[in-house]
Amino acid sequence: MSQNKIYTYDALMQMEKQYRAMFINSLGGFKSLQLLGTIDEVGNTNLSVFSSIFHLGANPPLVGMVARPPGPQHDTLKNIKTTGFYTLNNVLADFYKEAHQASARYPSGDSEFKHCGFTEGYVDGFKAPYILESSLSIGLELKEIMPVTLNETSIIIGEIKWVKVDEGFVSDDGFVDLEKAGSVTASGLDSYHVTKKLARLSYAKPEKFPEELNVK
Repeated sequence: MSQNKIYTYDALMQMEKQYRAMFINSLGGFKSLQLLGTIDEVGNTNLSVFSSIFHLGANPPLVGMVARPPGPQHDTLKNIKTTGFYTLNNVLADFYKEAHQASARYPSGDSEFKHCGFTEGYVDGFKAPYILESSLSIGLELKEIMPVTLNETSIIIGEIKWVKVDEGFVSDDGFVDLEKAGSVTASGLDSYHVTKKLARLSYAKPEKFPEELNVK
């Protein structure tokens, strides 16, 4: 019979580098999985995989994400800084392997759209490509980059400028049903999952236990 084990800080830091990265990355649970689309000043498009997306607020509509330390071929961060625009696109079960392939280190300027079989789409006046195959795409404008000195990552904050989604995935109260949209989620560095909703619950109040909602 297995037993719980306490992993101390020292034990974590003594782990082999890749093992520790996988171990720590898995602890936070299921994460939002998105393909991020950008374009450079001469028209080269880029796709990268992000699973560090988080909601910042609805007024104004802000989305945050964590970017790894920039390297010599980190086109994503470079393109966001240069153009100020990018898209987030959900991953479907039909193409999660192609989405994973977009994390491969292709040469700078060599488009993952081409290598991974995705089709570029554009919204008039918005300088960043979205993925036509995705059922939910979001166009964002860069508002702030916050350096994290502890590990040289950056928190990128963008303001939502448009959303492309089938109206059938949006409930009468504004809830976007990601399960209906077919969105795949991720855990760790390489594990992909489909979801099964348990229920939506009423607003929590001290004097009343929550009830299941039935909103179309």
